[in-house]
Amino acid sequence: MSRTDTSTWPCTIARASDLLGDGWNLLIVRQACLGARRFEEFHDGLGIGRNVLTSHLHRLVDEGVFDRVPYQDRPPRHEYRLTDKGRDIFPVLVAMAAWAERWMTGSEGTPLVFHHQSCDHDMHGEVVCSHCHDPIAVRDVGARPGPGHPAVAAEADGA
Repeated sequence: MSRTDTSTWPCTIARASDLLGDGWNLLIVRQACLGARRFEEFHDGLGIGRNVLTSHLHRLVDEGVFDRVPYQDRPPRHEYRLTDKGRDIFPVLVAMAAWAERWMTGSEGTPLVFHHQSCDHDMHGEVVCSHCHDPIAVRDVGARPGPGHPAVAAEADGA
């Protein structure tokens, strides 16, 4: 079954899910956030097929999530470093982990604990309103077309 390309839909969630909705892409970014940079580190950490990993890394570089940086000339070798765009995925991963800790972890507890080095405490992700800083809940949030929505853009153009 082929996936529908949602990269140009008038919805930022649809656009993000086109890239991040692929589980391998999220796990590759997770590995990078945890320190992986080289192909073998991703391969060993994920157990993913080499051809599949190569394909995903190429897309993540093409999308600007990683920079491919040479670290050795003979033979030529590269490592994959997160860009600002790639590092900005980390809060998404932390939010997913918080959800999974609540809904997908049994009595054994969470397999991965995030530790905030600045305050030296273990932590979990929490999404809050950018204005009032209260935690957000689906029942408290609505949505409206933004300036990039086709209907709004058409109105602005006088159509």
